[in-house]
Amino acid sequence: MTETIEYSLQELPLVVQKLKKLLSGSAVLTLTGSLGAGKTTLVKELLKAYGVSDRVTSPTFTYMNQYENEEGRRFYHFDLYRIKTMQDFMAAGFQEYLYQPNSMAIIEWPEAILPLLDQKVCHVDIEYHEDPGRRVLVIQGEE
Repeated sequence: MTETIEYSLQELPLVVQKLKKLLSGSAVLTLTGSLGAGKTTLVKELLKAYGVSDRVTSPTFTYMNQYENEEGRRFYHFDLYRIKTMQDFMAAGFQEYLYQPNSMAIIEWPEAILPLLDQKVCHVDIEYHEDPGRRVLVIQGEE
């Protein structure tokens, strides 16, 4: 399944509701796109929609932040911009957070670990639109 959505920042909550439906069977969400395209902004809105009340921040320097909603579902938010190889990811022990029961791994900059993501994955690419106030999401998920 592939879907393309154009949106403005004001439309992001509606886009996230649609994305949530598409993620229903996914354990991993990958986010790619240019620097500053809105990956972390999308994560903040998505976690809010899943009922996470904590302040969501970018894990740029810590590599991973963990959140939990009221139902006990865990969300592992990774920023792998500075992780260059799968070996670096594995050496940090991060693979244990992938595919945990009652959880979702949300991974910004997943390129180095794509071979590990072989099931229940939804890939989202965020790009700039020709209109500076808009973005384009290209969503690729399992049927």
